[in-house]
Amino acid sequence: MRSLLLVLLAAFCLGSAYSAFAAPESGKKVVGYYIGWARDARSFPPEKIDANKLTHINYAFANIVDGKVAMGDPVADVANFAGLRALKKTNPKLKLLVSVGGWNWSKHFSDVALTPASRKLFADSAVAYLQTHQIDGVDLDWEFPVGGGAEGNSARPEDKQNFTLLLQAVRRALDAAGKKTRTPSRTHYLLTIASSPGPDFVKNTELLDVANTVDWINIMGYDFHGTFSKRSGPNAPLFADPADDIQGSASVLNVAGGVAGHIKAGVPLNKIVLGMPFYGYVWKGCTNATQGEYQTCTGPAKGTWEDGSLEYSDIAANYLNKPGFTRHWNAATKTPSLWNPDGGIYIAYDDAESIGLKLDFVVQQKLGGVMIWEITTDRDRVLLTPIAKRMLGIHR
Repeated sequence: MRSLLLVLLAAFCLGSAYSAFAAPESGKKVVGYYIGWARDARSFPPEKIDANKLTHINYAFANIVDGKVAMGDPVADVANFAGLRALKKTNPKLKLLVSVGGWNWSKHFSDVALTPASRKLFADSAVAYLQTHQIDGVDLDWEFPVGGGAEGNSARPEDKQNFTLLLQAVRRALDAAGKKTRTPSRTHYLLTIASSPGPDFVKNTELLDVANTVDWINIMGYDFHGTFSKRSGPNAPLFADPADDIQGSASVLNVAGGVAGHIKAGVPLNKIVLGMPFYGYVWKGCTNATQGEYQTCTGPAKGTWEDGSLEYSDIAANYLNKPGFTRHWNAATKTPSLWNPDGGIYIAYDDAESIGLKLDFVVQQKLGGVMIWEITTDRDRVLLTPIAKRMLGIHR
């Protein structure tokens, strides 16, 4: 693993100096998650999305009820699906997927994956869901097979094999449905997953078989640190920082390490889509050493919608270049942070500079593209615009 990481780092260093002159990529994916509660709770309906800057939109989330894919909020979901489908008038090539599960709704994945009958019930319901709402594919966001998800989730050691079997059942059902439709855009329903960049996900799944089944894998390249812990640190470190070496884990607990783990497990490069965060974490009560980074803090500070989490738009408008806040750059992780000694406020986030370096990494490693969590938190498209420019050649 260490040698593979060194190869990735060397390739990055050789190529990054030329990023300013790089031509747009061809065939890359830009996958943006859109959260179902953004319409009303956050005043961001689908019509505010710049559809030309995306190739795919993943609607988050659908739930699992009685072993079937089910709406999480029927009223909001129906309205959102109508709004998302309308975006195809602007970008006819845009594809819509529904993401099932997520952190809060992965409770029953182990149960639906358990038997041939339960897998078929789930797979058939996924097809019915897509056809009812005129959606192009399904994204399974099981957090996580075998364990490590929210408290109360069903989990079994055999999830490792059953995850593959569940995906294969869904793939068969989607392919069978695709053969029955005469609409060209419906001849191939998409199947993707969201994966964790950590080594436990690799250990607890059959990634090679998974990759052979799905269209691509969205690696969640974030949440390496967060206010779920009192210890501060970069949300999405691109590379390891020796200063963050907790029990020898720094070498793998970073974006490059997560990609290397997927590659080593056999995932083709073009099926790896790298997730990038459009949000940051904010702690309070951090000590002044290292400008609050890698410190034990008292807890999460006030966020945009909930304590501890900030939209990028909020960071740019209310924290960046504001009195008391100083931007710092971690040369090892290639990520910025903001520090305010008054209250010990530390903010870990990504900006256009760090996103640009992650784009360099995607290009140099010949990955399949970029995934974004999530597009409503970059209201002025400060981060989305350079992604669309580099990946798609979209300049406006």
